[in-house]
Amino acid sequence: MPTAILTGQPVPGSSIEGDLRSLGFDVRTASDTAEAETLLAGVPGDERVALVDARFVGHVHALRLGLTDPRFPLAAIPGAVTAQPAGRQALTRAMARENSAGGGTTLVDSLADRILTALDADGTDVHRPELGSLVATVPADPQARNEARQAVADVDDEAVRLKSAVKSRDGFFTTYCISPYSRYIARWCARRGLTPNQVTTASLLTALIAAACAATGTRGGFVAAGVLLIASFVLDCTDGQLARYSLQYSTLGAWLDATFDRAKEYAYYAGLALGAARGGDDVWALALGAMVLQTCRHVVDFSFNEANHDATANTSPTAALSDKLDSVGWTVWVRRMIVLPIGERWAMIAVLTAVTTPRITFYALLIGCAFAATYTTAGRVLRSLTRKARRTDRAARALADLADSGPVAEALARVLRKLPAKPPFGARVLVAVPGAALVVLAAALEPYGSALPVAAAALYALTSAAAVALPLKGALDWLVPPLFRAAEYGTVLALAAKADVNGALPAAFGLVSAVAYHHYDTVYRIRGNAGAPPAWLVRSIGGHEGRTLLVTVLAALLTASQFTVALTVLAVAVALVVLVESIRFWVSAHRGGAPAVHDEGEPA
Repeated sequence: MPTAILTGQPVPGSSIEGDLRSLGFDVRTASDTAEAETLLAGVPGDERVALVDARFVGHVHALRLGLTDPRFPLAAIPGAVTAQPAGRQALTRAMARENSAGGGTTLVDSLADRILTALDADGTDVHRPELGSLVATVPADPQARNEARQAVADVDDEAVRLKSAVKSRDGFFTTYCISPYSRYIARWCARRGLTPNQVTTASLLTALIAAACAATGTRGGFVAAGVLLIASFVLDCTDGQLARYSLQYSTLGAWLDATFDRAKEYAYYAGLALGAARGGDDVWALALGAMVLQTCRHVVDFSFNEANHDATANTSPTAALSDKLDSVGWTVWVRRMIVLPIGERWAMIAVLTAVTTPRITFYALLIGCAFAATYTTAGRVLRSLTRKARRTDRAARALADLADSGPVAEALARVLRKLPAKPPFGARVLVAVPGAALVVLAAALEPYGSALPVAAAALYALTSAAAVALPLKGALDWLVPPLFRAAEYGTVLALAAKADVNGALPAAFGLVSAVAYHHYDTVYRIRGNAGAPPAWLVRSIGGHEGRTLLVTVLAALLTASQFTVALTVLAVAVALVVLVESIRFWVSAHRGGAPAVHDEGEPA
């Protein structure tokens, strides 16, 4: 149980002790700095501890935001400061200095605020939540106390809490069609002790049932699928709102939320393809194409953000124009909608599933996502070319991890680094383009069984190695990982389509799903500051160039039916390896007390 140490002169009639107990704190009192230090030393090192001025006046939610958020080692609001185990040493040092300076005398001013000043003087990072209209203060006299109490009464604590449960930046459909009522579902869940992870799991199960309904191939099944997909999205919004409402953030929860979003959408694609097949229409190529396009869009988002989030001199005329457009109300919503974010996309898929056919649904999805991808990628290319930014070694490392280079590329890169002639940083992506384009074109244009795709894959391995032989610090080097994704996934899609036998495209869908999971998992580890997946995992599944080369060799050596079996076996093998290692990692990170995270971003 966390411990709160009340310091300072007690105030008759104050609710602070009851407020802290309602937040789960064991409350103790200290009459002076020396006693506060003694009580602090007695709190187990693996528990949260807070120092709170007994004269504090404010909203309970202000205390909740300042003292219970699991994401930050140290946090503070006026009159209160808290430390988790990771920040305990810094708090103890600051307390010791205050005790030494004050000689253990009776507390007069706010010890919590003096401790905060000492932490700031040490350069320690202390989180200060945005309180907005919430009150948090330590009144200096009775008149100020009465005024603060009136200010507390004038602001509805619960209304603020509900409003803050909703993302400040979200899509049009989510903002106006989901969040107005999903926040109340989140509150209902919180009052019944449900956790965000439980709601996330319910959202996944609902989406899987929706996919199963779509797989029936009947009009009733398609209508039910559309309704259930929207219900799944409502729950998807609710889990994040519940996390914000009750401050139940966790490393495991962030991973589940992000991973399940992808699993739900791609499982639904498979359900639509199965349903269409029952009606005599083969749309597996469209389903796989939609998954490839959507995954590549996400990798563009991730790579661009990783390349630029800590870059210096990170400005450009294009970014300035974008900021100007964001200051005009209607342009904000238009720009958010045309990128087809998850809310708009799922709403479109649900409606089209209910009233049209899977083929029409996939056509609309491919056209919409292709336009959105062109719009966002073009804008980011312009920003990259016009900004004068210096990218860091950390960004280059993140891009190299996202590239997912295997043993073949690593060996070739070591050789290329020893050559006297090296392409400049700005040419990294240009080096990768020819091989990536050639392998996809060879797979798509050559007849099944041709050896030309194998040669193209070998060239692709060489050019991809050359692209990552030096740090990815060029203006457009963030395009390298999505280019590799497009090359690998596109090759698998093209070869499976050329095989032209039942089961080839579904097997390819399974393989790309397994590999895409690995790539998403890499992103979420980097976002959570957990590092990339272990090198043995990347090597064991071959890296992007190794898998591409293997698939082309299999297509050249095996009959179409044998190739289908080989794709299935490969999909199962990759899925088992990456899933087992990923689950082991995230569960152990959660149990090991890894810093809680919550991703407020929403990939398109």
